[in-house]
Amino acid sequence: MSGMQFGIFTVGDVTTDPTTGRTPTEAERIRATVAIARKAEEVGLDVFATGEHHNPPFVPSSPTTLLGYVAALTSRLILSTSTTLITTNDPVKIAEDFSVLQHLAGGRVDVMLGRGNTGPVYPWFGQDIRAAVPLTVEHYGLLRRLWREDVVNWTGKFRSPLQGFALAPRPLDGVPPFVWHGSIRTPEVAELAAYYGDGYFANHIFWPAAHTQRMVALYRERYEHHGHGRREQAIVGLGGQVFMRPNSQDAVREFRPYFDNAPVYGHGPSLEEFTAQTPLTVGSPQQVIERTLGFREYVSDYQRQLFLVDHAGLPLPTVLEQLELLGGEVVPVLRKEFAVGRPDDVPDAPTHESLLAATRTAPDPTARESERS
Repeated sequence: MSGMQFGIFTVGDVTTDPTTGRTPTEAERIRATVAIARKAEEVGLDVFATGEHHNPPFVPSSPTTLLGYVAALTSRLILSTSTTLITTNDPVKIAEDFSVLQHLAGGRVDVMLGRGNTGPVYPWFGQDIRAAVPLTVEHYGLLRRLWREDVVNWTGKFRSPLQGFALAPRPLDGVPPFVWHGSIRTPEVAELAAYYGDGYFANHIFWPAAHTQRMVALYRERYEHHGHGRREQAIVGLGGQVFMRPNSQDAVREFRPYFDNAPVYGHGPSLEEFTAQTPLTVGSPQQVIERTLGFREYVSDYQRQLFLVDHAGLPLPTVLEQLELLGGEVVPVLRKEFAVGRPDDVPDAPTHESLLAATRTAPDPTARESERS
């Protein structure tokens, strides 16, 4: 897999279908999520990412359990999160869970870290939301060490010290999962990603393009400042949100009741206002292609594009049809078009194989060049 990665991310909401009044059970929603992941691989997508939520009406409270199951049913798909809560999870447990998942999935794993936006989750896991940013910085510093050092001695402010702690199992091939830092509005997260030379993922669902543009520009500028390469070489991912039918009027008519009643933005702005002001695209595959290609105009060349397709009560058969359109009509064109004019020194999306190769060999520009051609 070279160039950009395309895939889907889910928040795992259990929402009543407003057109039928039926609410899936938690079991149905979890099984539907597995079916969606398998379909993503079948139609040629690269990435499946699941959120982490600990409150109804969401079901993905244990992302690595779900991803381990999906790993057994797939052979090529990169499995990720969107996001793993670095604030309320113990870094030791994150390190263990993802190491095990790496071994089970043969390295087809990365992780997106975030703070989460649900206040009550913090006390449920013994933390204070007022310390969210310092928690993020301290926990992530520890997580990095756990994945990279054989024995860790560590003291911090938010958890008990570690003395002579050895992570088991070690990361696959000694290579930790690639880390994306997911953020909607927090400059400190962009700074953290830039400081360590990690990836930065802009949620890119609810906010206007100008906001995403500012956040990505900040990350790129700081990535260069911290000496990881030129700003154009920073690793950027974007979210996005689509609903398609071959005829755009059909898409709008079918999606409107779901939009109007969606738990997050229902009963607020109109569908037309929301699509004008955010990256939500409701229309034909061609409209989705054109809108998505336009993202490059304000974030430059980037590495990963994930779409939200399974929210707001959309029934499973409809979601699978969306994946057929994505894999069959949209992504093949995006792959081709995004490659046009992409500078040779803009890196591909990281994979386990590319990270492993980087640890074994010093960068050889000639090999890099032949690999691309």
